[in-house]
Amino acid sequence: MSDALAKIFAPHGSLRVSINTGNPILARSDGGSAAGVSVDLSRELGARLGVPTELVVFQTAADSVQALECGKADVGFFAIDPKRGEQIAFSAPYVLIEGAYLVRQDSPLQANEEVDRDEHRIIVGKGSAYDLFLSRNIKHAQIERASSSQTVVSTFLETNADVAAGVKQQLESDIVARPELRLLPGRFMVIRQAMGVPKQYGESAASFLRQFVEQMKSSGFVQTALERHGIKGAGVAPAADPHRDPLIADL
Repeated sequence: MSDALAKIFAPHGSLRVSINTGNPILARSDGGSAAGVSVDLSRELGARLGVPTELVVFQTAADSVQALECGKADVGFFAIDPKRGEQIAFSAPYVLIEGAYLVRQDSPLQANEEVDRDEHRIIVGKGSAYDLFLSRNIKHAQIERASSSQTVVSTFLETNADVAAGVKQQLESDIVARPELRLLPGRFMVIRQAMGVPKQYGESAASFLRQFVEQMKSSGFVQTALERHGIKGAGVAPAADPHRDPLIADL
């Protein structure tokens, strides 16, 4: 590993990694710090660069993204999105997770295709991947934003909205003790979780990060990390097509 590349990734001496504990698939709070798949990948990247790893922990995706954009972090873990891609160079995804809709048991809604109607209000986590996706794709329903992904269901209930949108696993855990709620079958999007580095760090950093992610997938590192942290309902993303820009389209 060249010293030059290490200095690009860690200009302040340590690799500052933006971690979002608001998505339980990626990371969770653990005794004042964080643990999870993204943390394991962070430490492995730091080891390969030969620099110490410093976790910069946030509770929302929006804050985690902002840290990278404002120069408070050197690398991070985000869902791929064209808006974020204006300032962040993404790897291909390392994990695929699903975005789902939640409704009340007595709701007339039975399918995802029925959600986008003028009379419906959808609650989303502000600045989340599914907020960005739905803001582009919802044409008729009204989108309202909770302060974070963790407060989507409580905001949905408090405001008497029609639909809550979020990461399927998060919604499933939120409704364990709420039999009056249910998920609509299937998914409204696939959330492609990737690593990202500020575009200003240059192509050499972006290229190295893309190669790192592909190695972590092909070696079994990501799958092992998912199993070690007891993550279910998320899958390792397939090998990247080197000729396909990850920002071209949402899956």
